[in-house]
Amino acid sequence: MSDKFTEFGYTFQIKIITSLFKDRAFLQQIIDILNEDYFENEANQYIVSTIKKYFMEYKSSPTAEVMKGEISGITDASLRESIVSNLKEAYKHLDAADLDYIKEKTIDFCKNQEIKKAILGSVELLKIGKYDAIKTKIDSAMTAGGDRNIGHEYAEQVSERYELAVRNVLRTGWNEIDNLMDGGLGQGELGVVVAPAGIGKSFLLVNIGAAAAKAGLNVLHYTLELNEAYVGLRYDSVLTGIANQDLKYNVDEVKKVVEDLSGNITIKYYPTKGATINTIASHIEKYKILGKKPDLVLIDYADLLRGTGLNNRELRHELGNIYEEMRGMAGELDLPVWTASQANRSALNEDVIQADKIAESYSKIMTADFVMSLSRKIEDKANGTGRIHVIKNRFGPDGITYPSKINTNNGNFEIFDQHSIQGKDLQQGMDDSENTIRKMLKQKMEELNTNQK
Repeated sequence: MSDKFTEFGYTFQIKIITSLFKDRAFLQQIIDILNEDYFENEANQYIVSTIKKYFMEYKSSPTAEVMKGEISGITDASLRESIVSNLKEAYKHLDAADLDYIKEKTIDFCKNQEIKKAILGSVELLKIGKYDAIKTKIDSAMTAGGDRNIGHEYAEQVSERYELAVRNVLRTGWNEIDNLMDGGLGQGELGVVVAPAGIGKSFLLVNIGAAAAKAGLNVLHYTLELNEAYVGLRYDSVLTGIANQDLKYNVDEVKKVVEDLSGNITIKYYPTKGATINTIASHIEKYKILGKKPDLVLIDYADLLRGTGLNNRELRHELGNIYEEMRGMAGELDLPVWTASQANRSALNEDVIQADKIAESYSKIMTADFVMSLSRKIEDKANGTGRIHVIKNRFGPDGITYPSKINTNNGNFEIFDQHSIQGKDLQQGMDDSENTIRKMLKQKMEELNTNQK
């Protein structure tokens, strides 16, 4: 094995520098065993040496401004130009998909170098029989590069604390909900939509996915009930506004809208109870290996996943474990995850669906970061209305109900601020619902009279 990173190539070495800038935990882990001499050229050696010195003093990676200040003192114009060029290249790779691989290989290389040094340094000790010293040297080399992150160092990481407090959120597309969530659902967080069967929870997820795709993001939509093409048709309707039954007559318009879409939607079907959270996580890794970066995961819906535990004898325990694993996956992959959950049949008669109407397992509520329900009674289905109720919200107030409008032809949901609808509009809605019910009762009475005759 070479004593330098030469065998890995130039880009690999640049991405090591990228990782040192981007990942404080990686820098902290490797700082004692990463020798700047492992790098091929003087410019990279200077950059790594500067990063290490700065970290030893300030416990963080140097910013671009710090590096600019350091470089300004270099008198060798050729070296300075080379350093600037390499830094620009390093900053280009901040969003590279293979940085985890780069870091893993770098740690392995540096640890092997430490072990090699320890073995070579033990030759003289072996000659004079210093076996305890040899063991100490080898043990030290074996533990080099271990995880040195003992946790958040309160006094030393004040600035980092405020950087971490800023959530990187993904908006749902409904301003009322996003404002309530302090911007949207963040990376590593779990959002849940609750509704009885046939009310529209799957369409709610499609609306969230469509909003993300329009914002230029990559959406992974997992369906455990409907096939991939059918879910694709739902996206077509939501994105174009064309009624589902009319899509086949407007294929050219659909193609135009999809071609202009700045984001990407990938739909993956698994049979009901045919996939686990591990199945989903494995597919996400495959997606990343293909060079794609997921921004949002939708699972329609988690109640139809299969649990991985051996002791899930009761459905409520299995569902509780599934939601805990799903929340863990969101945190591990640093992705926002939205899913849907079934409400009890009795929820069909509720004006507002509360937490006690969620089917089987209350632990779903305990695990999730944000939970909202969708309620639509018979008159709502007739009028294209409904109510969104915020059951749980880690990011702000909950217990708030918003009126909504649902276009059942194209699946578009609108959510309104509760104060934005005037009393006249509310009264009109109530009158419309009452008239609908009267018509239905009259029709039933006429049917009964006909049957009796």
